[in-house]
Parts: sequence; C-alpha cells; structure tokens
Amino acid sequence: MMQREKRANMTGSDRYNNSIYGAQHHLPEGILCQVSKSEIDFHKPEMKEKSIISDLHLKFAERTWNDTFQLVRRCMEKSRDESKPCELLVRSLERLQQEVNVSSMNTMRSRLEMIATQQGMGFHVTEATCYLTADLFYLEVVLAPCGGVEEVKVAPHGAPPVSSDSLLQLLRLKNFADFSVKLAGLFTQYNIPGDNEIKLKLLMSLQHLGRDLEQISHLPRAPKDCDPEMDMINNGSVGCLTIGKEDCPLTIQFYITPTDVKKTDSHTKAVAQAAQVTVCASNVTHKLQMASVIPQPAQLDPQGYPVFLPLNEVANETLPACFLLKLQPAVPMMMSFVNKLSIITDVTIPDVDLQWAPLPKLLMRGSLSLNNHGERLDEQDTIFTVPVPGDVMHSYILPGAAWEAPAQRGTVMDSIPFTHPAHVPAVLELLRHQCVINLLLRSCISSQWASPGSVCDLHFEVLPESDTSFSVTFNPPSTNSLAVLLVNISDSHQITCSLFAAGTCDPSLDEYITTVMKRCMSVPETLTTLYSKLEEITSALLSPGRRATTEAENDESAPKSATVTDTNSALTEISQRAAVPEDSFSISGSAHYAMSVANSELPPEINTSPVVNPYPFTPAGVFPHWIGNNGQLSELT
Repeated sequence: MMQREKRANMTGSDRYNNSIYGAQHHLPEGILCQVSKSEIDFHKPEMKEKSIISDLHLKFAERTWNDTFQLVRRCMEKSRDESKPCELLVRSLERLQQEVNVSSMNTMRSRLEMIATQQGMGFHVTEATCYLTADLFYLEVVLAPCGGVEEVKVAPHGAPPVSSDSLLQLLRLKNFADFSVKLAGLFTQYNIPGDNEIKLKLLMSLQHLGRDLEQISHLPRAPKDCDPEMDMINNGSVGCLTIGKEDCPLTIQFYITPTDVKKTDSHTKAVAQAAQVTVCASNVTHKLQMASVIPQPAQLDPQGYPVFLPLNEVANETLPACFLLKLQPAVPMMMSFVNKLSIITDVTIPDVDLQWAPLPKLLMRGSLSLNNHGERLDEQDTIFTVPVPGDVMHSYILPGAAWEAPAQRGTVMDSIPFTHPAHVPAVLELLRHQCVINLLLRSCISSQWASPGSVCDLHFEVLPESDTSFSVTFNPPSTNSLAVLLVNISDSHQITCSLFAAGTCDPSLDEYITTVMKRCMSVPETLTTLYSKLEEITSALLSPGRRATTEAENDESAPKSATVTDTNSALTEISQRAAVPEDSFSISGSAHYAMSVANSELPPEINTSPVVNPYPFTPAGVFPHWIGNNGQLSELT
C-alpha cells in the first residue's frame, strides 16, 4: 500500500519517465504508469503477446473497474494527437465497458459517453443529467442513483424536448447495441451539411418533403394483398412511412418477401428492405422545396399518383444539396437500372463512385463463408448446392462467361439522390423490381459451395437472357433431352414462367409454374414442384395404353429416324409461347438445346427432316460434361 501511494503521488512526468511501456511506445501520460522496467521485460517474446487488457487486469487487480476506466479516460484526454485519441485506448475502453455490468450512475455515464463518442456527438454532464449533443438536436438522459434511467428526451433544433419511450426502454433494458443503432439513425437524419444558415434551410426543406410523403401515403388506393402491413410495404406509393416522431428518423419500408413474413411470429417484426430519407451535400446546386408541392385538395392522375405542383410555383431555394434515400441494407443493381434512376431523378450518379461486377458476384458477397472451398469448373464458374424440402439437393451453376457480359454487370447502391417527392414512388418501384430479381437469383446461391464429390439429385444451369429475365436449363425426368424454364420479371408484381421442352405444350403448365413461383419466390422450390409435375406427365405418357397409341401415331406421322432441323421455326414457336415482347429478352443458346430430342417426343406441329449433325458447333451454354467429342449432346444418366 505504501508503494502504491508513493507511485500515486508521483508527478505525471516522473510516472511517464519511469514507465518503460510509455517510453518505448510513446503513449500519453498515465497509461500503465505503475508498470516498471523491472516488472515487465518487453524484449521477451511471451510478454509481447500480452494484450493491454491483460496487463491492466494484472496490475490493477486490487482496484475497481471504475478506477481503470478513469485512468484510460485520462490518457485519452491527454493524447498527444488532440484531434484523434489513440485508437488502441479507445478499443480498450470499449471492451472494458462492454464487460462491466452497469449498476451505478458513473458506469452509465461512461457507457453513454462512449456511445456519444462513437457517433461523433458531444457529451456533457450536469449532476444527474447527461446530454448527447449534435448541431441540430440533442438527447437528454436523466439518470437514477443506481445507474438506471428515469427519462429520455429528444430536442430537435428550435423545438422543446419531447420524451422518447423507445429510447428509454432500450436504456432500461441496457440494450446499448440497439440504442446506438437508433441514435446513429437520428444523427444521420440531422447531420445536414453546410453552415448554420444552409443547415436550417435544408432542415426545413426536409420537413416539407416528409409532410408531402405522408400525404401521399394516406391517399386512397385499392389493396392488392390480404395482409395490410405487407400490402402497404410492397404496394404503397411510398411504402410504409415512419414520420412525425422526434426520436425516429424519416424511414420508408418498401419491400418484404412472403418468406420473411412467414418466418416471423407475433413477437417478432418482419425485417423489410428500407430507406432512410435525409439530405446530402452536392457539387451541383438543386432547387428544393420550401413548401408543400401537393395542391389542396390533392388530385390524382390515372395511375393513382398525386398531381404535383412545379417547383417554380411554390417557395423554393437553390442549394448545394439534394435529398437522399439511404438504403438499409444496400441493394445490388443492374447497370440498366442505375441508368433508369438517373432518368427518374434527373440527378447524375457519378460513375467514379461505383464498382461494377457481375450481378451473381454481388449477390454472393456476404453469403459465402470465408473458409469455404467450392467446386469450380474454371476461374469464373462455381457450383452451388442448395437443399430443398423433402431431403432433395440441387446443384446450380451460373457460368461466369455469360454473366460477365456488360449488360449483366451491376453495382451495390447504398444511397440514391433525388430532388422532388414525385421521384420517390417511381424510384421505389424500380428498387422493388430489382429486389425481386435479386431474391430469385439469390435462391440459387447457397451459403455453401459444392464440395468435391458431393452428390446432388438434380442439376441446373442459370443463364441471363436480359436485364429482367433468366433461363434455367435442366434434364427432365426419364428423357435424354434438355428443357429450359424461362423466368421473366416484368416488374415487381409481374412474374411469368415459360417451359420449353419436348412434349409439354400445355399453356396451363406455364400458368401453374408461374403461380408456384409467385407464392414461394424461390427458384429451387419451383423447380422441385415442376420436376414432380413432369414426372407425373411422363409416367402418364409411358403407361401401356398410352405407349401403344403414341407408337401408332408416330408410325403414321414421321419416320423414326427424323430429327430436328428447322431451328428457326422452332425458335419462332418458343418466342410466341413466351408471350414476352421480342425486345425484352433474347433466347440464348440454352433454348436450342431443349430441341435435341428423339422424334417420338416431338409435337406434331414441328417440321422435321433428317440431317447428319444438327450441332456442328460446341454449345457454350451447356454443362461441359453434357457435350460429347463430336459436338453433340451426350446421353444423360
């Protein structure tokens, strides 16, 4: 104890000079000030491996955690770089506080101070009240002596403090992680660029935008979904809007999948794709509203959207800023969709800020574990194994060469600039459209690559046909031919599936597949259902009575050795059956492969004549192991 008091009475300079750690690593005064050279030899390898946390714990085992907090905080305050505290000390303090139970007013103050520092906010204390401050709002937290929280208030600029039950409950539950997330949203909402005059103008413009969006959300419309919440999110002109609360940022929920709704229960809220509405600085000036642009009473156009007033007919300001939709989470978008965004908003998205890559690669990021070793056919192709209900395993390959085409490249968008509330409904529809495409393609990409030698029940190849459609090639049951399922996503509400396979010219089958796809929003589940349906059809065709009738018809209609030659005629039929405009997609080589079938399997309307080799080239879109040495499809087992 005498030695500890002697050290405590030393000056900061003496303590620092006697600290071998401070002398060698140039840390600020006070850190590990009581560790002498005789006690720690930093030249020993085993001592170098010790963390700062371990050293602090060993040296201050007889002291309280609060003493350690105060020591580290003093070191941070006296950092030699006044503009940026030592990051190592900051991380140490954060880890220390996360491990300590908040049971006193001092520890609660320390935790709130750390959260404010992480968000870039100021922190002030007056007796039992803590203030977390920013330029345009502040948070007032009233503490209890035991470390509890009695009240939390939010005060936007120019408005009196208003109690926040949501923030209060998070702090009472000591759920500091969610509290930090909610505070970060508020900070982003009020983190407006510019000097004080511009900040106030942009804040006023943002408030008028929010009121206009709220009016749009309340306009009458015909419901499209039986679930009111899901209908508002997926079909509402501005989605599900959160506005009018001082403790909640202006947020729009605009897309949620049916599977997300099914996975939730009464105690869990479904997580939807969302966007926070805020403002950001711009190199180009824009006219922004300083009043409502919706006339009263509101008028609707034939599509059900409100008629807006031109900006020059209402109060406006030309400012070096624009509104911003901050996407949560970010959305991978096709190049064509990004170009459409610029057309809708009339705000150029700088290409220099975008990193382009094939859409499947963007969808794969974050899905695959870092230590996975997948089965690769080449440097670009990867096979994914996807389990489906019924203990069935699918394998999917997305050929890199096909998805590397410029038209199939995309980028991850985390924010979308705009300048007028009329832009929001059109932007949200485009985002929903892309979300549906991403959802279907993601269903073919599992979190695990196929391991070498893994056994799968069914194999599929996914190829792009356009920016809004793709095809899936597979081997139907009990045949040596190939079939192609074309999936076309016209918009977020219009999905059509068309099957091209020998002996399946029933339009009702396409309708059936489309219904299944819309219901489950999963390619593997749809293909599982389709495969079972084709097994039923094949089984019926191969029944004894049906087989005899089919053979008799084939004997009269065409020679047994006939094969497909009129490819152009066959593709014309495919285009007509697809019921999709010709310029919306182009059938790739994969559609040709479905026509390599035996004559007995061909529908009677296809003209046939014998040829030596209908495939003199090696198709580029089929699994390599499906192609024989002569360029023809090898027999599948």
